[in-house]
Amino acid sequence: MANGKSAIVTGSTSGIGLGIADALAAAGYNIMFNGLVRNDDEKSAAEKIAREVGEKYGVKTLFSPANMMKGEEIRAMVAQAEQTFGSVDVLVNNAGIQFVSPIEDFPEDKWDAIIAINLTAAFHTSKAVWKGMKARGFGRIINITSAHALQASEFKSAYVASKHGVTGLTKTLALEGATCGITCNAICPGYVLTPLVEGQIPDQMKAHNMTREEVIQKVMLYKHAIKDFVTVEQLGALAVFLASDAAKLITGVSIPVDGGWSAQ
Repeated sequence: MANGKSAIVTGSTSGIGLGIADALAAAGYNIMFNGLVRNDDEKSAAEKIAREVGEKYGVKTLFSPANMMKGEEIRAMVAQAEQTFGSVDVLVNNAGIQFVSPIEDFPEDKWDAIIAINLTAAFHTSKAVWKGMKARGFGRIINITSAHALQASEFKSAYVASKHGVTGLTKTLALEGATCGITCNAICPGYVLTPLVEGQIPDQMKAHNMTREEVIQKVMLYKHAIKDFVTVEQLGALAVFLASDAAKLITGVSIPVDGGWSAQ
């Protein structure tokens, strides 16, 4: 049952973003889905995902293939959502990419892409929704960062830098929105068992000559005090809470969902 509010979730056709979009739709939000598509088949598949979620929960849904590296496409996506839904009440900046390499070998084009998609896109989306949120006196911006927004790891210079940057953006937007009903917070997941991570396990088993369970416990969840993967359902539930009136006075914070990684 629709609640009259609407959300944009970037990078929402799979993994964490899809889990959050599904949770918001279940709570009654209309959803603008987003994901980068490379051909008509991928676009059709993404549109089907959006349509099925809308039918499942009785809410309106749209899909935008806006490229998070292009500010003009981001602004067009926001304008489409506002025109169709009437407002954008919740923005979830989830789209992100990763690349692992020692700094001396780190490709410069990979650095530029990671900073653009993980950090600069959140600036463009937030700026685009800000005017409407401010006029209505209500807005919720939720940035999906990472445990790496709080901790560093070797060989992830661009990713760690981008996520630390979003932490700073989160705090700044929280201060600017404090007098006009806009909150901004970040969710910082540890390892989440998405299809992407699931697909990495066989390669890790081969590389380390370990069993599946050994890879999970000794490699992937090594820094988790609680040796469990984060689930997309847990992240979705937290996003729904942060979007609610109950979270009115929670702003400018980065909330770890990392099994105790950041407590060390």
